Amino acid sequence: MKRGWLMALITLNLAALLALVFVYPHLMVSPGAVMPAHEEINTDCFACHAPLRGAAADRCIKCHALADIGVRTTKGAPVERKAVKASFHQKLVEQDCMACHSDHTGPRLTERRGKRFSHQLLRADVRERCEACHKPPADSLHRQVTGNCAQCHRQAGWKPATFAHDKLFLLDSDHNASCVTCHAGNDYKRYTCYGCHEHQPDKIRRKHEKEGIRDFENCVKCHRSAEEKEGREGGHGNRARD
Repeated sequence: MKRGWLMALITLNLAALLALVFVYPHLMVSPGAVMPAHEEINTDCFACHAPLRGAAADRCIKCHALADIGVRTTKGAPVERKAVKASFHQKLVEQDCMACHSDHTGPRLTERRGKRFSHQLLRADVRERCEACHKPPADSLHRQVTGNCAQCHRQAGWKPATFAHDKLFLLDSDHNASCVTCHAGNDYKRYTCYGCHEHQPDKIRRKHEKEGIRDFENCVKCHRSAEEKEGREGGHGNRARD
């Protein structure tokens, strides 16, 4: 008999707890207060969450119209962005708001870092076009570059860049030229040393053939700077063999 009353009491308590979860979810199961912009729905969990299914993107879009995200606020005011040229939300593979966003701040001791944006969420046709979302750098080096950012940078992290010109060729005082002088059409996968008056094909050919050097198309294979005596691959040069 006592066991029956005990089971009934436990069942009643569990039912009460379950009822409280649905009546006061912000007090019973919330991981913390929401972000300040959503303060007005701090106690309205079902504005974003579907019962027993968690947050749902279709509920976010009720307030944040897809065409306006990143362009206008929910009140219709324009959004000013410095780093991003325009909204990229319209270019996502799927509208999964929770892939990047979590509105709960959580307790300070257990607060998780914000979710890192992944470029894999973007459609393939815009994934490689950085300028579709980002303003290009305005420094003197990047103003000369018109190719894809992936030539030097990775989407996983803008820094460090892989560009290290000194490892390929030293841009000293004799070679302080604009990028397009050596990289025609801003194609940084190719280069030519025939872009100035000092290096003309006929002159270079005569000089190398006189030394018995036949392979002189890949200049940086032997020359890494303006030093005249440096032109020896491995210290032996690249002479023709008899």
